[in-house]
Amino acid sequence: MSKMVTIYGGSGFVGRYITRRMANEGWRVRVAVRRPNEAMFVRPYGVVGQVEPILCNIRDDASAAAAMHGADAVVNCVGVLNELGKNAFDTVQADGAERIARLAAEQGISRMVHISAIGADAESDSHYSRTKAHGEAGVLTHMPDAIILRPSVIFGTEDQFFNRFAGMTRMGPFLPLVGAETKFQPVYVDDVAKAAVQGVLGQAEAGVYELGGPEVKTFRALMQQMLDVIYRRRVIIGMPFFVARIMAGVLDILKFVSFQLFPNHILTRDQLKNLRRDNVVSDGAKGFADLGIEPATLESVLPDYLWKFRPSGQYDDIQNSANNLRT
Repeated sequence: MSKMVTIYGGSGFVGRYITRRMANEGWRVRVAVRRPNEAMFVRPYGVVGQVEPILCNIRDDASAAAAMHGADAVVNCVGVLNELGKNAFDTVQADGAERIARLAAEQGISRMVHISAIGADAESDSHYSRTKAHGEAGVLTHMPDAIILRPSVIFGTEDQFFNRFAGMTRMGPFLPLVGAETKFQPVYVDDVAKAAVQGVLGQAEAGVYELGGPEVKTFRALMQQMLDVIYRRRVIIGMPFFVARIMAGVLDILKFVSFQLFPNHILTRDQLKNLRRDNVVSDGAKGFADLGIEPATLESVLPDYLWKFRPSGQYDDIQNSANNLRT
């Protein structure tokens, strides 16, 4: 009988790529999510019955334990960028991660891959970064041989980074940025999935891996590259941090007084703290080279999904090709 892996958050941005790759490896895949009816799109990743979305709440022991029953490995992709309702940083990124590791150890599951983030730091002034670090510590307490992956900002077809800012270019001639000179090392989502699969298959040594792409660029430079890809000219404005702090404070207050009816997906005070720090691979950290993976470049991927933000969509490439032939 083929082996089985439970992927918590397996229908999310990163999780769906891991799910697809594990199905291609011949494993049975349980996709543990809060809303299985919204995750049915993962079923065609394998043959009939190979990939199954199941209901799971990682805040509950019984639910999380049932999802991994009989599994040979577990992958935790669950995380939140913005706290909303019961999905707080502490309950999801710290307690949830530790719960999955503890239950996996109790069930005798030997392999676990945990998706964390570059910048995870128990001493950070950012609640997000602190809970990422607490989640890692909880995982290693119960599963000391776990693989922990810390990616930089992740890009790909469904990302909320380049897609978000490309969408903003339709609103006017200016593109405001907070932390314009902060450095990032964007990593392609399928490269993160390749690393996770190696962990599940036992092809990677235990430990923490920081995953960054081949290019380190400032936020401003990344947005300029994005503008070049979508054939738009916009004035990039670096917003001073003191102005951003006021804006984030007002938006957080609106979230509070509206009882979270206004979720503030624009800018929070906690996100602002992270935007002050570079998001790049640390010197000496294990990474893609140790896994034998050559990460994809931005140039090779961005045009594949950002074309829809061009003034004439995919037809801009045809026009540009025609212009090049004339010259």
